[in-house]
Amino acid sequence: MSDYADGTVVDGRYRIERRIGSGGMADVYLAEDTHLGRQVALKVLHRRFAQDAEFVERFRREASAAAGLQHPHVVGVYDRGEHEGTYYIAMEYLRGRTLKEVLSEEAPVDQRRAIDIAVQILAAAGFAHRNGVVHRDFKPHNVILDDQGTVKVTDFGIARAGASEMTETGSIMGTAQYLSPEQAQGQEVTPRSDIYSIGVMLYELLTGKLPFEGESAVAIALKHMSEPPPAMSREGLAIEPNLEAVVLGALAKEPAARWQSAEDFAAALEACRPYVEAFLAGDAVGDDTAVFAAVPAPADSAARERPRRWPAVAIAVAALALIALMAFIFTRPEQIDVPKVTGLQLSEARERLDRAGFEDVEVERERSLAELDEVLRQDPDAGEQAARGDTIVLVVSDGPGEVTVPRVRNMTRAQALRELRRSDLRATVTERASANVEAGRAIGTAPSGGETVQRRTNVRLFVSSGPEQVEVPNLVGQTLDSATGQLDDAGLAYRIVREESERPEDEVLAQDPGGGAFVDPGATVTLTVAEPVAQVSVPFVTDLSEAQALRALRAEGLVADVQERDVQDPDQDGVVIQQRPAAGRDVDEGSTVTIVVGRYVEPTPPPTTPTTPEGEAGP
Repeated sequence: MSDYADGTVVDGRYRIERRIGSGGMADVYLAEDTHLGRQVALKVLHRRFAQDAEFVERFRREASAAAGLQHPHVVGVYDRGEHEGTYYIAMEYLRGRTLKEVLSEEAPVDQRRAIDIAVQILAAAGFAHRNGVVHRDFKPHNVILDDQGTVKVTDFGIARAGASEMTETGSIMGTAQYLSPEQAQGQEVTPRSDIYSIGVMLYELLTGKLPFEGESAVAIALKHMSEPPPAMSREGLAIEPNLEAVVLGALAKEPAARWQSAEDFAAALEACRPYVEAFLAGDAVGDDTAVFAAVPAPADSAARERPRRWPAVAIAVAALALIALMAFIFTRPEQIDVPKVTGLQLSEARERLDRAGFEDVEVERERSLAELDEVLRQDPDAGEQAARGDTIVLVVSDGPGEVTVPRVRNMTRAQALRELRRSDLRATVTERASANVEAGRAIGTAPSGGETVQRRTNVRLFVSSGPEQVEVPNLVGQTLDSATGQLDDAGLAYRIVREESERPEDEVLAQDPGGGAFVDPGATVTLTVAEPVAQVSVPFVTDLSEAQALRALRAEGLVADVQERDVQDPDQDGVVIQQRPAAGRDVDEGSTVTIVVGRYVEPTPPPTTPTTPEGEAGP
């Protein structure tokens, strides 16, 4: 891993603020370009790959490919370089959410919004294709939406530009859920491979589900190669038929059967807009519905008119008809009972009929008080016999009618829920940060207020959780200037508390709240900062009385350690006869000075020897 600490300066220019993402090849950091005074996204290759020539070349190619794609819907690349044994790319920093986050929070999205997003992605793809670059890894993680809904595509890490041989035929690169069939087989990848991947993303936007899922990447890849995508209008979800046809056209197994270019795909989506508007409003556009399908590559043909031989043709047709009739009589399919599916949801009814051998189901819709997509009638009826493969006609409830979603902005959560229930709508509450709406009040709904929807539709109610909180950076160990600069950038206030320490002056010793905590914008962070320990000179206290010495030491902010020693000089009684450290030594304020105080002990007299009266020694 690259693992750069906050505050690290990369290549003498980019000061790391925090890590904002991590992937299989690289980490992405928010950094300040100290030369130009702007924020950038700094993508740093993991060091374990820095010695791998193929990875380094792929990383270099990403920078080259993206730097050559200056487009409103492609993330800009500013710079690339090498630092401490690995490589980096400096890119445009975008404030917003990835399409993956949008899918997790909001899918399925409104069909009109899905078209808006897809058209912008296709604009980026078309521009790249016209410049000889195939992305090869289109997925929601690589698409970023800002607050205005503008889309930008990033991560050309495995793109193929021009005649590069890397990640070419025979190798599989990309993410399994969004992989085209030819990529799954290791075959040549073309712009139509990107169209397939974008088709998968649009399918997921509209339905909230991926067309193919499995327990492993191999299982998913096999489904991409062999299974048709499930119908999008299922399980109570109604997709406008033209729009569904356009999406499925992008998901054709054969590249030649897909949309021939990103521009064609986008044009077909734009052509769907009036039909989608009418579909969502419950109206009709024109006399007929124009179902779109992908335009296959024109096949070379040189059909020439042949001489007509009508008698021979008529005889041949009659003979074939007779043979077909006899074959039908002798090979008539086995008749089986049709299962009962009335009262079931359409998806469950299809599944039951499919298990019984009736794969061809024709659906007719009828307004009803029954729940949306409930099967009202079937033909043939339950218990009647039909041949396997015969068409079963199901009359399905189109729901109890439409209502207008009420406008609930700035209502309390309870008020908004009551309004939605009064309109016979169900509600799922999602909290979302907002600087404009008070916490606990409604921001809005999806679908939006004023839109027309089916009764009992599940509406997402967005309730404000207050202003979006700010993550407190980790500042311990940094200088005071660096710490306060980061707090200013994060929109946070600060309070400084100084504490004597052996650490370098102005180093941040502690912070409250700690790094990684989330606080409201403008909150105050307390920084405990090192300052040098004050020093004092040890006073001369030798020959002073104990009381005088103690007063002198306390006056200098020093602590006395009193020790006693026996002395036989009465003048040294209660007097300091020795001190450590010596007078004049500079020590930290609060340090201990040892003083030795004399305690007079009267000397013992020498023993005396008895004598005789004559002065002679006794016996």
